[in-house]
Amino acid sequence: MTPTVVRPDDDGEPAPEADGPGQVGGTPASTHGAVAGARRKRRARSRNRAILEWVVAIGLAIAAAFLIKTYVVQAFVIPSGSMEHTLEINDRVLVSKFAYRISDIKRGDVIVFKNPKPLPGEPAQLIKRVAATEGDVIEAVDGRVQVNGQFVDEPYLAPDTVTRDLPRQTVPAGEVFVLGDNRSNSKDSRFIGPIEADTVVGKAFFRIWPLSRLGGL
Repeated sequence: MTPTVVRPDDDGEPAPEADGPGQVGGTPASTHGAVAGARRKRRARSRNRAILEWVVAIGLAIAAAFLIKTYVVQAFVIPSGSMEHTLEINDRVLVSKFAYRISDIKRGDVIVFKNPKPLPGEPAQLIKRVAATEGDVIEAVDGRVQVNGQFVDEPYLAPDTVTRDLPRQTVPAGEVFVLGDNRSNSKDSRFIGPIEADTVVGKAFFRIWPLSRLGGL
């Protein structure tokens, strides 16, 4: 018999066995496939976790925005010229919805309230300035507003503004009397009567647009 001869590699060691059937790099193919499958599952889980985190983050952001808009602060667009020149058409203001949860409505406040007598095409909410609160006696004397017998200083009015259609009256309990700064073009309490305090949406406190007139009210 001729003896079997093992040929050495260059370093004098026997050459490794070649991959046999069903082997990859000396590792059984079934083991290699299991490792690859596990890696794919880990990547899929990581991808699904990232997607879930994004969905949760977006959901929380939407919920936070809804809660803020509903209970804290909301932006409003001025639809008419009834508050000129304090507020112009298309100005945007921020309205605090919690202001009157912690304080009372005061004279001089600019408020947003539900339109008590909306006509077709009119907005559901109006913005005016509080001229008098419950128990106050309000009237116009010589074209100027008087509250409880005292003329009201109104620096926000345009020069030579005259207030008409305001006979002497007492503001009922639970209501406020509102006037537009543009007295000649305002649907306010002179025509719709005092408004119920619980219809007040909030207090307008800051103009955010246009940028050239950015500032508090």
